[in-house]
Amino acid sequence: MLRKIRITLGAVFFVLITLLFLDFTGTLHHWLSWLAKVQFIPAILAMNFIVVALLLILTLVFGRIYCSIICPMGVFQDVIARLHRKKNKYSYSKAIHWLRYVMLGIFVIALILGIPAIFGLISPYSAYGRMVQNLFQPIYLLINNVFAAIAENADSYAFYSREVWLRSIPTFAVALVTFIVIFVLAWRNGRTYCNTICPVGTVLGFFSRFSLFKIRFDADKCRNCSLCSKNCKSSCIDYQTHTVDYSRCVACGNCLDKCKFGALSYSMKKTSSDTQTANQPDQGKRSFLMATALMSTAVWAQEEKKVDGGLAAIADKVIPNRQTPVTPPGSLSANNMAKHCTGCQLCVSECPNDVLRPSSDFSHFMQPTSSYERGYCRPECNRCSEVCPTGAIRPITLADKSSIQIGHAVWIKKNCLVLTNGVDCGNCARHCPTGAIEMVPLDADDENSPFVPAVNESACIGCGACENLCPARPFSAIYVEGHEVHKQI
Repeated sequence: MLRKIRITLGAVFFVLITLLFLDFTGTLHHWLSWLAKVQFIPAILAMNFIVVALLLILTLVFGRIYCSIICPMGVFQDVIARLHRKKNKYSYSKAIHWLRYVMLGIFVIALILGIPAIFGLISPYSAYGRMVQNLFQPIYLLINNVFAAIAENADSYAFYSREVWLRSIPTFAVALVTFIVIFVLAWRNGRTYCNTICPVGTVLGFFSRFSLFKIRFDADKCRNCSLCSKNCKSSCIDYQTHTVDYSRCVACGNCLDKCKFGALSYSMKKTSSDTQTANQPDQGKRSFLMATALMSTAVWAQEEKKVDGGLAAIADKVIPNRQTPVTPPGSLSANNMAKHCTGCQLCVSECPNDVLRPSSDFSHFMQPTSSYERGYCRPECNRCSEVCPTGAIRPITLADKSSIQIGHAVWIKKNCLVLTNGVDCGNCARHCPTGAIEMVPLDADDENSPFVPAVNESACIGCGACENLCPARPFSAIYVEGHEVHKQI
């Protein structure tokens, strides 16, 4: 029964959070965005101590069921392991404590220093999100586009097509390598990533040693058949000594299902085997205080530290060389983004205007930046702020968004069609939602002077409408320069 409950709940969580990343219509996030916010690392970064406390209490009562039910990367490993239907393929192995603590230390140090290229790479939730957004969503969109073509021929609007394009080659490469590594490890050895690399698994492993409910041996009933060890994806059951490494056990119930003699139970009752396990030297407990202190320090450090109006299709634009990246409204500053964002790509996946894309810059690697070649940040959309689970993009209202200045427009005289082609334009001024751009004579003393855009920087919010809708090719005659710290205007 335990195994069936675990599989059912795990499947529900896994499917729903995967759909959250796949959804491009903007409908599911109203119902499912909480799934991202109950993940352990996003909850820490968002200072959501209620969620963190609940997850720790859950672990202290039931063991590491977070890893086997709530965490999408954990369930993903189980799915891959299930595909490899070879029976009795696992065996007990000792925990590699030094590797677990080294990886946890690297994660915490990167978190404190704000190095997203490292802590975002190790975070299990973010790693899974990148895989879905970069590898699975394009397939999902292609299937959707097939249905959209069929619906169009039937004069139906049940589906609409979306362009499939690669937002960032480096991030795609990271997602692909992550998928290959996770697939190989899970195919061969089950939860190797979970119990050697994942910082969440290491932290929750500390607490699961003291959990109320555990997998327990009855040595008198055990016949040493080894089926429990051979079917344990965490390789944490030593049938010869009748012990379980509770720091790695995720209470999946596979061992209970395979034991034919009733020697295993998931209960509160202690046995002689438990006493034996407790008396054995435990390297993990020696590092418990240090690891807890590291995670607390990390938390403290986080606190401190396309077409409009009948215009021709906008395409083949070149990204301008911005001195300062443009971060989404609600992100407060580049520093806040660097310290809180794990690069999970949920906001990128949810952006309906194709504005957000992962940064290739090392200091902001895989974190979202705004770029306006395919669309602009529309004032009526605040979806990225609604779905961000880490506090990297804080929740804002539409009224707030219209007064947040994330950057300002800069006019490039040599690219403007008014001067290069001798035509009247004014496209940037017509589409500026804040009226920050107006057309003025290039030469005020010449009555025949062409009219060119003038930017009122104090009124510009950096939405990118001017850059996106500028007809100049391949470089826009006007582009948005980002602000290190956002302003309220």
